[in-house]
Amino acid sequence: MMADDGDKCILQVEDDENDVFLLERVFKRAGIANPLRIAADGQIAIDYLAGQGDFRDRERYPLPCLVLLDLKLPKRDGLEVLEWIRRQPALRNLVVVVFSSSSLPQDIERAYKLGANSYVQKPSDAERALEIAQLFKGWWLDYNRFAPVYDTQ
Repeated sequence: MMADDGDKCILQVEDDENDVFLLERVFKRAGIANPLRIAADGQIAIDYLAGQGDFRDRERYPLPCLVLLDLKLPKRDGLEVLEWIRRQPALRNLVVVVFSSSSLPQDIERAYKLGANSYVQKPSDAERALEIAQLFKGWWLDYNRFAPVYDTQ
């Protein structure tokens, strides 16, 4: 079954509540209306995307149009989550943007090798965060056309 494009939620995989709050705030200021779903660790992100456990109800937990993925996460780190996503045939088209504070070349290279669509370093201040949110909205949510993502159930 194909995911409903009407919802077009964004899955933010982030364990830092301050980063979640900042992103929600700058998305709102940038005019991004897509609902944010939050996964506080890598295993929750996988369960959400697989539609397992509490996330079986796709009306309440629709597949996202894209994933914003932090790297440093509890239980399963972001690179493990990315690798898992790319091994799922139904999620092959899912857009994954790594959104991490890491600027280590090895993290960036590994993320792209595992199939990240983009790698953005988290900003250190609110104005830069707003600029990134506006650019994100323009590119990923206005100009980009998403390939279909299929429910894994």
